[in-house]
Amino acid sequence: MNHCELEEVTHHINNKISMIKRLLELRAVAKDPDKRRTLLKIEQEVAAINELLDRFERYVGQQRDLLKHLKDLEGFFQEDEQDAHHLKNNTPPHMPKRGQQAAPQGGGQVAVQSRQTDAPPAPQEQGPPRKHQRNQIKEMEFITVPEFDSIPPYMKGRVTYDQLNAAVQSINTAVTSKYKILHQSVKTLNNVSRTLHQRFKDQETKDTKGQFFIVELDIREFTQLKVDKRFVGMLNMLRHCQRLKEVRGGGLTRFILL
Repeated sequence: MNHCELEEVTHHINNKISMIKRLLELRAVAKDPDKRRTLLKIEQEVAAINELLDRFERYVGQQRDLLKHLKDLEGFFQEDEQDAHHLKNNTPPHMPKRGQQAAPQGGGQVAVQSRQTDAPPAPQEQGPPRKHQRNQIKEMEFITVPEFDSIPPYMKGRVTYDQLNAAVQSINTAVTSKYKILHQSVKTLNNVSRTLHQRFKDQETKDTKGQFFIVELDIREFTQLKVDKRFVGMLNMLRHCQRLKEVRGGGLTRFILL
């Protein structure tokens, strides 16, 4: 046995001897009634402290679980915040902003209104209010994401969801501009609008009675949308989604809103 091991054994034996002496002293003290009451009081205080420590330990455990729960909630909130920022930065162009109405694309409608600045306002007794007339004009509903996904790839080509709904908005602009003129009394129109009014009437047939429709010339007149092969493809997509149908006759193709 080396020197270090001998010191450890000696220290251990000395601790045992000191503990035995302390126990003997306490045994002697316990025989004294006054000191015994003091020891019992100390025992009660130690028991109360142990109970308090147990309560603190349970409370710390509860707070630890609550902290874990709050961290999980923080993660969920961060995901929701990221989703909200993504939605804010990727809002489809055809959707109106809060507190605003969807602005029509193209300048055709503005041009027609500017042509009518010299026309007197329509008397109230000659027709329903303009607000009521606007409510009567039918508009095409925007394409939903599931509807867009249902379109065959060969039909979609490279057209995106936003581009297709931009075409929907342009068609709605043309329909609204056309039927605003049709809903006015001919007497209130200037020469340019009166010519358009007559053209619209001449394009109507028994198949379009009670329907809202436009032709390619209306799209050129009231929007900035190019009527090309790509636009024809988008019309096919809209027919697939049951937003419009075609009626041909008299050298014209009429696009009727469904």
